[in-house]
Amino acid sequence: MPHYFDTAHRQEIETLRQRWTARTEWPTWLLLIGVYAGWFGLVLASDRLGLWWSTVLLIPLVVLWLSVQHELLHGHPTRWLRLNKMLGYAPFAVWYPYTLYRDSHLQHHRDEDLTIPGRDPESRYLTAERWRGSSLWVRGLHWLNKTVIGRFLLGAPLALAALANEERLKMTAGDRHAWRMWLTHGALTLLMLTFIARYSVLPVWHYLLLISVPALSIAMIRSYYEHRPRAAPEQRSVLNEAAWPWRWLFLNLNFHLVHHDLPGLAWYDLPHAYQARREQWLARSGGFLVQGYGQLWRRNGIKAIDSPRHPFH
Repeated sequence: MPHYFDTAHRQEIETLRQRWTARTEWPTWLLLIGVYAGWFGLVLASDRLGLWWSTVLLIPLVVLWLSVQHELLHGHPTRWLRLNKMLGYAPFAVWYPYTLYRDSHLQHHRDEDLTIPGRDPESRYLTAERWRGSSLWVRGLHWLNKTVIGRFLLGAPLALAALANEERLKMTAGDRHAWRMWLTHGALTLLMLTFIARYSVLPVWHYLLLISVPALSIAMIRSYYEHRPRAAPEQRSVLNEAAWPWRWLFLNLNFHLVHHDLPGLAWYDLPHAYQARREQWLARSGGFLVQGYGQLWRRNGIKAIDSPRHPFH
């Protein structure tokens, strides 16, 4: 429990954790079963649904799967890391092996490093040195990535290109862990694509380019303005009071400061923890409040929200 919580706040959080819901984790189990059943059901029923209805339904399901994987790596629904890994390894989203996502995301939770390029693996900022060495074309791409529309269209391709380059360097350097991880992920992905080709009307290229990539693009909207550079680490994580469809799709990660302060708190308890102490959370965040994703679309659809260059690294 964070040291800056007073006794009453600690008791409130402990009460949430001792509820039957939190002890059994039934919402997360139900969610896991629902996503697996939904994915296989949609793929197998795609001949009756048709190509495009299958696509429209699978995209948000894959986005939800990414959110479920996030819960698994934070210790839900079990405290057994290997079991959670087994539950979350299905490559429905294709591009990121579960263990790669888990390891980089847990490193991201070192709050003193948030947003700092080279130290935060999820940073969307560049060092001054890298900025100076970038071409006008590359700078333009990063500026576009700081708009909501640019983030939606370019966020996934830029992230995948960076991932490919980073993992290529590891593998050419003989990193055995990287080789094992990608061979395992590749084999499972090949099995999944073979299943899709055999039992659905979805062409493999269609699933790869028109389902998994759009799902990743939607997930990029969640992380578009989750963090900002500030001297105080607790003022770097957003409190986004998003509407319920987005909260459900992202499993309440819009309350991002609450999640960073209490990373072990399950997705269904984040809104309770936030609403019980809303003013305190807002004060702790330094007023880092967004009134839903619609506000970001209206204000920053085509206008960069800040500079791609980190201001104080």
